[in-house]
This record gives sequence, C-alpha cells and structure tokens, in this order.
Amino acid sequence: MSAISANKGRVHSHGFFKRLAIDFRRNGDLYLLVIPVLIFYGLFQYGPMYGAQIAFRNFQPLRGITGSPWVGFLHFERFFTGPFFWQLLYNTFRISFLGLVFGFPAPIILALLINEVRNRAFARTVQTLTYMPFFIAAVVVAGMIRNFVSDQGIITLMLGPFGVPQRDMLIGTNYFLPIFILQGIWQGVGWGSIVYLAALQGIDSEQYEAASIDGANRWQQVLHVTIPGIMPTIVILLILRMGQMLAVGHEMILLLYNATNWAVSDVISTFVFRMGIEQFNASFATAVGLFNSVVNLTFLIAANWISKKASSDEMSLF
Repeated sequence: MSAISANKGRVHSHGFFKRLAIDFRRNGDLYLLVIPVLIFYGLFQYGPMYGAQIAFRNFQPLRGITGSPWVGFLHFERFFTGPFFWQLLYNTFRISFLGLVFGFPAPIILALLINEVRNRAFARTVQTLTYMPFFIAAVVVAGMIRNFVSDQGIITLMLGPFGVPQRDMLIGTNYFLPIFILQGIWQGVGWGSIVYLAALQGIDSEQYEAASIDGANRWQQVLHVTIPGIMPTIVILLILRMGQMLAVGHEMILLLYNATNWAVSDVISTFVFRMGIEQFNASFATAVGLFNSVVNLTFLIAANWISKKASSDEMSLF
C-alpha cells in the first residue's frame, strides 16, 4: 500500500508541475510581473528572518551570527522580569487601543461623507486636501506640531480660553496622547479612506433605488445599504489592524517625546530603538522585537478566528 501511495504522490506531483508549465506558457507575461515582487519579499522580508536567531544568542559582531554563543531565552527573561516591561506594555496597548477606537473609524466616516457629496469637484478637492498630509515627512510633521503646541503656538493660544494653560503642551503627560492620536488621524485619514471609497463604488446602485422606493431616506440608505455593502472591507482591514496592536510607530514618538512625558510615551518600539541603536545590544533588542511580532501575530489570528466564527468566510483572511 505504501508503494502505491508513493506512486500516486509522484504522479500527482508530476501532474501539478505539468499544469504549471502549461499555465506558464499561456500566461508567461503575468508570471514575469510577479518575479520582482517575489524577489523583493525574498530578499527584504524572508531573508532577514535568518538573523532573528540572534535573539537566542549573545551576538558578537566579530564572531558572526552562528559563531556567537547560544543563550536560549535569557534575553526574553531579562525583558519580562525587567523594571520597564509592564510600563512599556501598558503604554503600547494604551496608545494602540486609542488609535484603534478613534483612528480606525475616521477613514470610514470620511469616505461615507465624501460619497454623499453631490458636487464632484468639491469632493475631489476634499480628497486631495485630506491625502496631502500623508506625503509629508514625519520629521516635518513633528516640527509643525512642536510649533503649534508650544507656549506661543497657534493651538495653545486657541485653547487658552477653554482653560488650557499657555505653556508647551508637550511638557508633562497631560496632552501627549491626544496630540499623538490626533496627529495620526490627521495624517492618515485621507489615505485610509481610499480603500473604502473604492469599496463604495462596488455597491450596486439598484440597492439604493430599491431602498428609495421602500421610502428610505439618505440616512437609512447609508445605514442599511452603504455600511453593509462595505462591511467585508471594514472587517478585513480591522483584522489587519489587530495584527498591529503592538506596532506603534516609533518615528513620531521619538520626535515628540521628552523626559517629562516619557512615562506615557515610551513604548516597545522606542525601547527596541534605544537598546539596539543607542546601546548596541542587538540580541536583547531582537528578542524584544520578536516578542512584539509574536503578540501581533497572535492578535491577527485571534481576530481572524473570531470574524470567521461570527460571520461568513468572506469576512476573514484565511
């Protein structure tokens, strides 16, 4: 029986490669377009995974990766028992959760509003204006924010009548989180709305006509036709967003944080930067980064499983 099974396996494998060769001859140009993408991911995404083993070694540059001594989970234990672990985890989850609650719905709301605008010239103007911040470099945005929220900044002066003291709003821990979350929404809301605007174009116009005949007003059409029509897109992007729960961008935080707001602004990604770049402790930084990636992957799988159980397969990644 084992010989028959092995023979069937070889036949099946031979048939697969034969079909692949036929398909390649028919669609060779399409396969050629995929080759640069595969090379890119192979070199810059999968290739560097080889270096992740330094998280389990005491990496010494002169001895190389494989020549460095193996220490097992020592660096993970140091991180989990260290004095900053719980603070870093809390700050990271807090910023990510607030970004999810306030930042994730913002592109959806913007796309729905633009979709309801009947003046297409005005709609295109709004789209252009909301896209523009996405293409501004982080260092430029951080410089603008620092100027706007300084003791003589325009935002500080505008908020003065509402009880906000006229001092640098980045000094202290009171205003860092609102500033960081609002900055993320302002810079990414226009770019994030592109996917939802594309999904809105795929909704059958006959559904709106049927809803109108049934007496539905514009708000009811949005509630019962538009939102359900883009719900698969919303769910898929939410699952992907859950896979980045601990992936709080360190660039903007590094440009905005200081010694006075460090208690609320220091996150795992900034800690990895300090350990790896400033203190040259590559093994420890890799271990922390690997822990970060594993947690993100866990959130992604859990969110996908919950979505699959609660809805249909079209609302899940895998």
